[in-house]
Amino acid sequence: MAANRAPFRFGEKLRAVRERKGLTLKVVAQAAGVSESLVSQIERNRVSPAIDTLLALADALEIDLEYLFQEYRRDRPVRIIHPEARRTIDESDVSYEEVVRPLEDDGVHAIEAYYITIPVGGETKRGSYGHLGREFGIVTEGQGELHYETSAHPIKIGDSISFSATAPHTLKNTGAKPFKALWVVTPPQRFS
Repeated sequence: MAANRAPFRFGEKLRAVRERKGLTLKVVAQAAGVSESLVSQIERNRVSPAIDTLLALADALEIDLEYLFQEYRRDRPVRIIHPEARRTIDESDVSYEEVVRPLEDDGVHAIEAYYITIPVGGETKRGSYGHLGREFGIVTEGQGELHYETSAHPIKIGDSISFSATAPHTLKNTGAKPFKALWVVTPPQRFS
């Protein structure tokens, strides 16, 4: 039986307000435009109301929605990584500095972001076989090329680029100074 219970339990609150105001099920049902039976089932948490029904009941009982939802409010974490706490990885001559740390509770929405620095003549190697997901980057200094499958795409300061990461891809510095970019990857690959 427990599996059939409504996951959100508004019923107790609705009933308490209705009884405190001395209203019958019938009066509330008529004001909300629903059946008396439905109001009774909602109050006993036998059914979970559609949002429009819940809004109509809240209106009929003159309940502030904040009151109904207050225990469902969650503190959502804000993650800050201060510059001195950023992890870095060096692969050959390419440097990666983490700016967004993926966490397990991010699930399918997990991303990682990092500053990438490629020295003159250098290139990345890790994406040369491709991987699941998508990548996005914006060039902050220098110029380079994204080698994607069999084509090369020139990119320079200010350019942004995004692509499916399933195809082989590498970044190469083609300029006379270090190439730097802010890079975002989902799902995480490098720092996970």
